[in-house]
Amino acid sequence: MPSVTPLRVVVMGTGPFALPMFRALLDSPQEVVALVTRPDHAPPGRRPPPNPMREAAAAVGVPVFDPEKVNAADVVELLRGLAADLFVVCDYGQLLSAEVLGIPPLGGINLHGSLLPRHRGAAPIQWAVREGDATTGVSVIGMTPALDAGNVNATRETPIGPRETAADLEPRLAELGAAAVLEGIERLQEAVAAGDPPAVVGMPQDPTQATRAPRLSKADGVIDWSLPATRIERLRRALEPWPRVVTFFERADGTRQRLVLADVAVAADPSPPDATPLGTVLVAAESPVPGRIVVACGDRTALAITQLVPEGKRPMTAAEFLRGSSLRPGARLG
Repeated sequence: MPSVTPLRVVVMGTGPFALPMFRALLDSPQEVVALVTRPDHAPPGRRPPPNPMREAAAAVGVPVFDPEKVNAADVVELLRGLAADLFVVCDYGQLLSAEVLGIPPLGGINLHGSLLPRHRGAAPIQWAVREGDATTGVSVIGMTPALDAGNVNATRETPIGPRETAADLEPRLAELGAAAVLEGIERLQEAVAAGDPPAVVGMPQDPTQATRAPRLSKADGVIDWSLPATRIERLRRALEPWPRVVTFFERADGTRQRLVLADVAVAADPSPPDATPLGTVLVAAESPVPGRIVVACGDRTALAITQLVPEGKRPMTAAEFLRGSSLRPGARLG
């Protein structure tokens, strides 16, 4: 196969999921000519959160641009001036217009944290865990104005462990994504060298198999005890490290206490009776350590809470919490 000319690449990314891909490109034959990232914002008096992509680019002298609106006319002209062959996008945070995608001759590719067309959207890793997928992965797609709908030209797969959280899964997927991006670029170069237009490179997605993975909010973490325990257990793992799952307990003095559930499991106890109100505490045991609080859930299932974080306090085991709480069997959570 004849050698291919290295590409001038503009990377667009902000979060840690994009970092392994960015470093892999820096170590590849491709020429990374700039990083486009989100601007740093913080409430008055507070520092902005760290931007690992900005820090990595600065460490190797790659120019960094952080426009408020990537599709603004002046930014479009700036991007044209970079004379990139390809945009590589991952965990950026802004949608690119058709005009922006049309700037580089090879268009843009995106690294997405799922096996498309499943889990299109901003939170694919969380939704894979939430929905109980046995396997997930990453996809490198040609970018189009439609969200996560382009042809897939590289993938990597990995199983989801029965106790894995989204926080556990994300760094592994990010590392897999680095290799997938390099493969995707190589395939794109080979196809274009053979005379294929960039838009047709890769395998079209089946839109009938597409599912949505919208961004999650704090409201998604409030537990609905009418759900089966398996669903709540998966939700707990999906929402780590943010926004986490929470419930509420009315204390003896009538005040409501917010409880973050830090570790839970589907309880092996006998199913609660049909008449048991959902959210009822069935067991509140300090031993054996770490203790457990068993709660009635939908479909006559139960959830065992073994670690939690009471509002305003440190993380603690169920046994530690029960020693200082009025929560007893028969109490209601929710």
